[in-house]
Amino acid sequence: MRRRLAVLAAAPLIFAAACGTDTSGVTPSGGSSAAAAASGLKVTGAANAKPTVTFPQGTPPAKSSFEVVEAGTGAAVKSGDKVIVNLTIFNWDGKTNAAQGSTYDAQQRPETIEVGQQLPKVMQDGFAKLKHGGRLVTVVAADSYSKEQIEQAKAQGQDMSATKVFVFDVVGTPPTPLKAAEGKETGDTIKGVKLDNPGGDKAPTLTTKTSAKAPKDLVVKTVIEGTGKKVEANQQIVAHYTGKLWGTDKQFDSSWERGEPATFALNGVIQGWSKGLTGVPVGSRVVMSVPAAQGYGDQANGDIPANSTLVFVVDVLAAY
Repeated sequence: MRRRLAVLAAAPLIFAAACGTDTSGVTPSGGSSAAAAASGLKVTGAANAKPTVTFPQGTPPAKSSFEVVEAGTGAAVKSGDKVIVNLTIFNWDGKTNAAQGSTYDAQQRPETIEVGQQLPKVMQDGFAKLKHGGRLVTVVAADSYSKEQIEQAKAQGQDMSATKVFVFDVVGTPPTPLKAAEGKETGDTIKGVKLDNPGGDKAPTLTTKTSAKAPKDLVVKTVIEGTGKKVEANQQIVAHYTGKLWGTDKQFDSSWERGEPATFALNGVIQGWSKGLTGVPVGSRVVMSVPAAQGYGDQANGDIPANSTLVFVVDVLAAY
């Protein structure tokens, strides 16, 4: 996920941070289950609980590999599936073999990943042998990436040459999102902002060209009030949105124009989104005016100038 919504990101997900940058569809050869068994790793602990990983002595392997610890009893995981996983990540350096994070830790939640070519091939191969409820361990060494990818990541402060261990527990699938906001129109709005709601699945038209002074504080108005559960601060949400600059009507992003909603962690986006969408019922459409202090402050970001007030219309289509 490196589309424009990434502009909103304040911090990467555990998996994204450990797995590296966008691989742009390049998937060098991975390992095999036989190689994983030979790696000497021992993974213990109950399924759906934080695993314990015992590392063998010596230098980490230079070859990627995987091993299915528990096959699972649910539906088979297929290429292209989006799955909800708990995962625990280790940096296998042959010394401390330190844990890099776990969704089982406090204040963390399971993550959603797509089983596709953006993953290292060793992970793709491992998931192909797994069912829901199963546990997979993958050893991701430098052979999972091309030299170009390693150099690109290095330039961005990431070390993809290090050997890492990922323990995945497949715990479910994301809910089917709504196609658009649905519920009662409130007639509410933000002074200076115009929003036309065509109805059905069609995208609303947001207009922000105005001489009105931008609000100093975060303003969130519900345009359509959904009837789903209220969004929690640490959930993943699926949303359609359009973003424009206050006063100029200049658009800097729109998931509607891309033809598919975005999925992201609410605790991994700009503060205006985190605060503004927490507590909003699923199915709602909201307009938000986000002051620079809760957006990008005095730093320019792509098409967004420094000290900009941002205006969004957002359909909250799912949360989990």
